[in-house]
Amino acid sequence: MADQHATEPVHAPSRRLWVLPSWLLNQVASRANRLVAESFGRPGVRLHYAVLAGLAEFGPVSQAELSRRLGVDRSDLVAALNELEREDFALRAPDEADRRRNVLRITPAGQAELRLLDARVQAAAAELLAPLAPSEQEQLVSLLQRVLAHHSAGENR
Repeated sequence: MADQHATEPVHAPSRRLWVLPSWLLNQVASRANRLVAESFGRPGVRLHYAVLAGLAEFGPVSQAELSRRLGVDRSDLVAALNELEREDFALRAPDEADRRRNVLRITPAGQAELRLLDARVQAAAAELLAPLAPSEQEQLVSLLQRVLAHHSAGENR
């Protein structure tokens, strides 16, 4: 039986790579992306999930604001919104305060879809982080949030 706390895989890459945070993050992100994509079961759902999550948290919200908050290109957001509207997961309507812009809302069907996708993302995260104890999982998330917040702050200057 393999050591649960092993710090190096059986077929380890070069030791130079094995100690580089950028390389390690890239490798873990690749595996996380694969697990999430498999859990969603069809292409394009990752962006749908982000949009639905954003609408649930920030909505009603303008397209421009949602694009900024999610860090998604406006044209990609429009394409995702078109698909979400077709599935009755989101609603786009003129803003009553400013008819030149649209306000986005999540629909009840969109909220149900978001709950389903949340469960799938959580299952993928559990599989990804299975080697870590719950406290280590929380610590990892906290550390990643801190690193991301630090570097994101520089982008907003």
